[in-house]
Amino acid sequence: MLFPRRIIRRSLIGSAAAALLCLGPAAAASAHIQANSDDASRGGNATVSFQVPNESTTGAATTTVTVELANVSGVKAEAKPGWGAKLDRDGDKVRSVTWTAAPDAGIPADQFDVFRIAMKLPDADSVSFPTTQTYADGTVVKWDQGKLPGGAEPEHPAPTLALNGSTKPAQQPAPTTSAAPTASAAPE
Repeated sequence: MLFPRRIIRRSLIGSAAAALLCLGPAAAASAHIQANSDDASRGGNATVSFQVPNESTTGAATTTVTVELANVSGVKAEAKPGWGAKLDRDGDKVRSVTWTAAPDAGIPADQFDVFRIAMKLPDADSVSFPTTQTYADGTVVKWDQGKLPGGAEPEHPAPTLALNGSTKPAQQPAPTTSAAPTASAAPE
């Protein structure tokens, strides 16, 4: 039995709409600023990428991004065309990196950009990077909230990076000494 094209088309459109409704909240939740790294290990050196989406409801461009850097060292910001990077130092320690867009530039509405920082990570399970995003219309969004009780995601979560294993060498067992000779099993 052949189905009319209209019925098949309606069925496909209905399925697609249902899938989009199911994915809608997930897509919105994943739009927050995220920190990622391919080589993030406890106490190791890594390049951390910050994916910064423009979530402006007014269509204003993102013009400034500041990432706070508690508990990390050896910080170097990647040069980015169209953006200036400034490291806020307290002696030898870098407290934050701020990228500022050139005039008439920035991250347009409904787009994102990636900012990278090389650093030495702490010897911890994870590291959090509170971030401030400023828009051309003066709106400021602070991405600095931790997990809510029960594990729910807050409205403006701080980008957090989970760290793998340890870079410290594994301890070798101390050699044992024995007065008895060791026998070797070798074929005769």
